[in-house]
Formats: sequence, C-alpha cells, structure tokens
Amino acid sequence: MAEFVDSIEVMSEVPQAVSIFGSARTTPENACYQKAEAIARGLAKKGFSVITGGGPGIMAAANKGAAEAGGKSVGLNIQLPFEQKPNDFANIHLDFKYFFIRKVMFVKYSVAYVIMPGGFGTMDELFEALTLIQTRRIKGFPVVLVGYDYWHGLWEWIKGRMLVEGNISPEDLHYVEIIDDPDAVVRHIQRYVIV
Repeated sequence: MAEFVDSIEVMSEVPQAVSIFGSARTTPENACYQKAEAIARGLAKKGFSVITGGGPGIMAAANKGAAEAGGKSVGLNIQLPFEQKPNDFANIHLDFKYFFIRKVMFVKYSVAYVIMPGGFGTMDELFEALTLIQTRRIKGFPVVLVGYDYWHGLWEWIKGRMLVEGNISPEDLHYVEIIDDPDAVVRHIQRYVIV
C-alpha cells in the first residue's frame, strides 16, 4: 500500500507522459538506442514527459533524450537480482518492489506507448496495454511499434493466425501502428494527444 501511495504522489506531478519500452541490453552504439533517444527528445520538445522502466539500454536512451531536451524524464525502476540497475538520466526516480504496482503507474499516467525492440518484459507491457484497450478497461491511446524489421514478423503472425482464426477482431488491428522514423512517431502521438 505504501508503494502505491508514494508512487501516486510523485506521478501525479508528471503531465502528459509517453512510456517508452525496450530492451535493457541495447547498447549506445545500436541504432535502436539512438532512435529511442531521438523519440524521447522530440516528445520532450513538444511538451510530453517520458516514462521508462528506469534501467539501462533503451530505457537509458529514452531518459537521456528527454532529460537533455529539458523534459520530465521518469524512471520506474524495479528491484531485480540482475540486469536492472537505475540509469543516471532520469530526473524523477521511483523504485518498485512489486511489478504490478509499477505496471499500474505506466498505464495510469501514460497517454501513449512507444514499444522499441525488446524481450519478454517489452512484450508483456505491449500485450497488457492492448488487452486493456481491447477490453475497454482503459481509454484507448496510441501504441507505436518502432522498427518495421523487428516487428513485421510478429504483426504478420497476429494477422495471419490470431485474426484468421477469430481470436481477435479486425478492429483490434487498429490499436497499433508500426513506424520507423522518430519524427513520425512524435507526429503520430501529437495527432491523438494534445499537450
């Protein structure tokens, strides 16, 4: 309960935030790292706050881009025995013991999700958001997959299996856009969200 209270108190001061997800293992030399940094920088310049999981890789890139552009750069760090150490770029830090409270903070305070290439954690955040939008448990918001080469195979499988077999509806496909260009990601979010 204390974790909920503390995080709501801090996050209530974070306006119009976009959550950016992606692999903790991505290095600064990787083009995805650079795209995440550019997207976050562009969002911050347009008045959006940026939320990440607070760790390394894509999370560090996004926190760095937002902070360097003068924006609110939030890191929602999870205490794990490996991999997840807080990055130095978030100018607002929260530490979580419980995944489910952290997940609530992402959904409650986000006006859009940007999903960069990542692993199981990234997929978890993506599909949780899509489930909540599909079931109308939350108000729909833009969900952008960045990187056509990375996401194309998954999206074709979703259309070719899930949709064809009747496990999702055709309108469910409209919840997601696949975009490569960082500026186009920012413009897409701006079309749906007024800051």
